Amino acid sequence: MTILDAVLLVAGGLFAGIINTVAGGGSTLTVPLLVLAGVPGNAANGSNRVGVITSNLTAATSFRRLGVDGLSHAVPVLVPVVVGSLIGSFAISRLTDDAFETVFGLVMIPLIILSIRKPQFRTDGIRWSRPTTAAVFFGIGIYGGAIQAGVGLVLLAALTRAGFDLVLANSMKVIVIFVLTATALPVFIAQGDIRWLPALILAAGFAAGGWLGAHAAVRGGERFIRATMVVASIALAAKLLGAFG
Repeated sequence: MTILDAVLLVAGGLFAGIINTVAGGGSTLTVPLLVLAGVPGNAANGSNRVGVITSNLTAATSFRRLGVDGLSHAVPVLVPVVVGSLIGSFAISRLTDDAFETVFGLVMIPLIILSIRKPQFRTDGIRWSRPTTAAVFFGIGIYGGAIQAGVGLVLLAALTRAGFDLVLANSMKVIVIFVLTATALPVFIAQGDIRWLPALILAAGFAAGGWLGAHAAVRGGERFIRATMVVASIALAAKLLGAFG
């Protein structure tokens, strides 16, 4: 690693931490940054989780201190998320680096579609049944445990469809992602897919970004979150379509 690599990782982690807390999709920036710093594909996927877990921990703590506590609402969906995360992380950790990069590229296709579409938030529709909710969050757990990138966008869509307002949904989202990542991370550690120096450097930026993102979400309210979601979706789509090289 060079000093430039370290600076890029801190800056990228800061930006991704803010975007992940308010919207989602930050890992589509940080995973490639880790690869750019010389970390192999699967190890980049694992090392990125160290930063994700720190940003969501600082964000969840900040939300709670600011009077938005999504823990009690998030608890019912944590079991299917944890089970799914274990399955997803075990499955992806068994792939070779080349196979992971192929899978990562294929997964970007639905993310492009999700990003291009303006986010739709439904808090006045019919809420899902318990079995449907469990199935949805089990699937999200599998995806998050395996890939991580874009899981925040998927979670926000699911939580708002389940009837939660955007500020509370963001608080719930960071708790769910923290638990999901804490479940998957030991699998990547056991497989030797963590490069600790770049992971910790990235995590420093992620932690600061999580704190800033939570404050921005609470102070800006739903209007700010909606605007950020649209901007983040457009930027994510542009990046995935190759607009940024």
